[in-house]
Amino acid sequence: MVRRWLPLVATSGALLAWSNVAVPLFGSGPGTRAAINGAAAALLLFVVRGCGLSLRELGLDHRTWRSGARWGGAALAAMAVGYAVALAIPAVRDALAESSEGLTPGELAVRALVVIPLGSVLAEELAYRGVLLALARRQLSDRAATLVTAGVFGLWHINGAAESTAVGTVLLTGAGGVVFTWLRLRSGSLLAPIGLHLGTNSLGEVAGAAADALR
Repeated sequence: MVRRWLPLVATSGALLAWSNVAVPLFGSGPGTRAAINGAAAALLLFVVRGCGLSLRELGLDHRTWRSGARWGGAALAAMAVGYAVALAIPAVRDALAESSEGLTPGELAVRALVVIPLGSVLAEELAYRGVLLALARRQLSDRAATLVTAGVFGLWHINGAAESTAVGTVLLTGAGGVVFTWLRLRSGSLLAPIGLHLGTNSLGEVAGAAADALR
């Protein structure tokens, strides 16, 4: 019984230790964190091999690419519309501006096109909606697997939150994890949550810079 649950428990623990223990040791800058997260995603290939996870279980089966691209593209477009509306509301625009204040165009481009897509979105989606979800679904119903992986995903973000907002950060990112997982299960593809994640984070950086320029 213990052995049956070991891959899921061990992988969850390793991800949390990586984010909340290893990352602070190496530094917390966006570039550093992205590189470390990318390394973590690469190490997960050993989990994939050791547990015999298939491409279909990981959401990487080529037969689901069309569905994933359709759902992911729709999610990305929805986020673009959402940020456009937000920029038209002064109070929301001011809040967005604070997130990207002081970034040069070059820094913005690197963060939005390289650091976030590779070190955050791709690494986290492979880890959570790919490997961890596949392990959880082997032992749990889809609903339970969604809640477990979303909970671990929320705890993964503790290190990036201020002490006063840690609980809110965990709850917010955990809720986001539920939505990402729903997209992954609905489409059958990892491309769907990748689209929403890119829309949330990369377009968020661009929207923040636009808001800062409009002030």
